[in-house]
Amino acid sequence: MPAFQSVRGMRDLIGEEAQTFTHIIAKARETASLYGYKEVITPHVEPLELLSAKSGEEIRQRMFIFKDLGERLVALRPEFTASIARLTTTALKNKPKPLRLFSVGTVYRYDEPQRGRYREFWQSNFELMGSAKSEADAEIVLLTNNLMAPLGLHGYTFKIGHIGVIRGILSQDGVDEKTQNAVLQRMDKKEYDAALNLVESNKCRKMIEGLLEIRGNDWLDTIEQLQSYVANYEKAKISTGNLAEVLKLVAESTNANITVEPAFARGLEYYTGMIFEVYIPELDIALGGGGRYDRLIEAFGGEPTPAVGCAHGIDRVAIALHTQKTTVIAKTEKNVVVLPITEAMKSGALKIAQQLRAEGVTVQFEVMGRKMAKALEDADKRKADFAVIVGEIELKEGAVVLKDLASRQQSIVAIDKLLEKIKS
Repeated sequence: MPAFQSVRGMRDLIGEEAQTFTHIIAKARETASLYGYKEVITPHVEPLELLSAKSGEEIRQRMFIFKDLGERLVALRPEFTASIARLTTTALKNKPKPLRLFSVGTVYRYDEPQRGRYREFWQSNFELMGSAKSEADAEIVLLTNNLMAPLGLHGYTFKIGHIGVIRGILSQDGVDEKTQNAVLQRMDKKEYDAALNLVESNKCRKMIEGLLEIRGNDWLDTIEQLQSYVANYEKAKISTGNLAEVLKLVAESTNANITVEPAFARGLEYYTGMIFEVYIPELDIALGGGGRYDRLIEAFGGEPTPAVGCAHGIDRVAIALHTQKTTVIAKTEKNVVVLPITEAMKSGALKIAQQLRAEGVTVQFEVMGRKMAKALEDADKRKADFAVIVGEIELKEGAVVLKDLASRQQSIVAIDKLLEKIKS
């Protein structure tokens, strides 16, 4: 038989890496709870029509697409938002607004595998649906901050912009929506020359070139520059005002680092307003990002519903933690092995193991039938704290031998005192 390997771009998570992922996911769930987001679970497979409608050409080209046995075109989800939007138009359509929804799991894109980019990757996802207010946009940025900080990440920066600024300039200068999407796709990939080559108007090209020069860490100063720059572009001016409101709320609610970048774009076509990404200085890949999408639910047949959301790349956050040498604190519950000395002791030993588990103690029972020396050697390798050795003489007296595997000391302990001794 061949030695099977995982499919290219997909990987197994084991040991400390799996523990790190579990830790990040737990923190994401804690954040969801703190902000009142309810978890929903959606399918990995959705109709292709749903997933491709507003995802953007870049993602459409990288979806895993296939026909099911009914000859229907379906795809593995490349992100969560389309599924959540579908849910909002069906099972949740009569629920009171705003809806705050959280989801976590794997998504799929046929990218070229490299560090921080896989074909199967993990995301935590937050969507706030039903509010067009700036405070909803600010909440999405703030909850991202509330995830990054408790994980122990430091020095991270939020890059914040507004897709309406670029679209406002392009539309006023006669660039159609399809071309706008193509321009934004290239700007998202920092292919600025290719983006500008799609714009026929020399005036418009000059405006976009100038917009690329406006950025800064002082949000007030940068907004003032931007307001002056787009003064003759009505839609871009309105978008700048909205961006200023969001930045004010975020800046006054947290001391996180913010860079304002009005020419910043994201690859998904459904964005209509504020957009953001979060970075650490040691990596040039975004750990997460999101933005406002006010027309997506309507495009899927629902009522006009303003919405804003974000996703965090769990794989990338794990890389960031490793890069910054941030230790993931493991739970400190005691880890115990229970070892029957003889075959006759198995039943009594198993009963003791069950009693300890019922009290929340992690117990591994000896199921290999090894000699005591080998079983204790294995317990050391598994980093167990204690070995509970069940012998005939001790058991008759309602006791066991408890061995501390760190100090190598052992003593006879009454079974009714065993839990207290292990936890002390």
